[in-house]
Amino acid sequence: MLPVMLAQMNDAVKWGLLVFCLLFGIVVLAVFAQFASLWLQCKMTRAGIGLLDLFFMRMRRVNPVVIVRSKVMAVQAGLLKKYPISTRALEAHALAGGNVPNVIRALIAAEKADIPLDWNTAQAIDLAGRDILEAVKTSVYPKVIDCPDPKRTQGTLSAVAADGIELRARARVTVRTNIQQLIGGATEETVIARVGQGIVQAIGSTSSYKLVLENPDSISKSVLSQGLEAQTAYEIVSIDIADIDVGENIGARLSADQAEADMRVAQAKAEQRRAEARAREQEMVARIQQNRAAVVLAEAEVPKAIADAFASNKLGLLDFYELKNVQADTRMRESIAGEGTGRAGRATEG
Repeated sequence: MLPVMLAQMNDAVKWGLLVFCLLFGIVVLAVFAQFASLWLQCKMTRAGIGLLDLFFMRMRRVNPVVIVRSKVMAVQAGLLKKYPISTRALEAHALAGGNVPNVIRALIAAEKADIPLDWNTAQAIDLAGRDILEAVKTSVYPKVIDCPDPKRTQGTLSAVAADGIELRARARVTVRTNIQQLIGGATEETVIARVGQGIVQAIGSTSSYKLVLENPDSISKSVLSQGLEAQTAYEIVSIDIADIDVGENIGARLSADQAEADMRVAQAKAEQRRAEARAREQEMVARIQQNRAAVVLAEAEVPKAIADAFASNKLGLLDFYELKNVQADTRMRESIAGEGTGRAGRATEG
């Protein structure tokens, strides 16, 4: 009985091992079928990537196609002789979110153009969000940018010369990438802003707009001498004035505005003086009425004084009548003088 059981167990173990071997073989065949073309490509190009490396790339969620093609490009271009780029370094850059093929192409282009660029710098630039391949291409073949940027504004740079004439200019700036300052360097927008500021400053320091129209190249030379590419990712090759037009006479308009403002100030001051004069006149009228009231009060005291004089025997009856005669004579003379003035006025009118 026991030998029969042992024989059955041995058969079961054998079948289990057979099934396991079949499954393992199927898995190996599936893996080999999946990575066969990539593995053969690595073998034929001596990229140094084995079948297990491809499998573990898949396990680490790295696209093996990207890594293999990038490594093959590096091997074929001879980059590995100059830069020790390992497969793990390519995988790490891919896992960090970098564009591995772009970095390899940039290194190849830089090596062919004899531009100093190593793997660490290239991957740092790529991880910083800059297009390293485009930067290398721009270093080899400079690009032209417009100032001001036509994508942001359709206008021109407006500057006023020392004689008050407005000039409207457009410039074209030729730049190439400065690889050493690409990390942390200012972008295209900064270069455009600095060039625009330099053109406005150069035109403003010119004594006459005619000098700018006669020699626009002087503006370009003045702007280039200011070192506008400092702390930027670009090196300015040239600045060319593409178009320059004469605008308004800003100086004359400002003078006219100033004259109008001065006239308004003078009118306001005149109105203030007129109001002060009217107030002074009304004050004088009030003072005259006040003085007249004082005279009336003083005249009202005369009868009282006369009565007191009679009571104190300081004034006699004859003196009183003589005073009356004097007053009557005075009123008569005033009446005659008033009629004469009226006749003279009528004669003048006639």
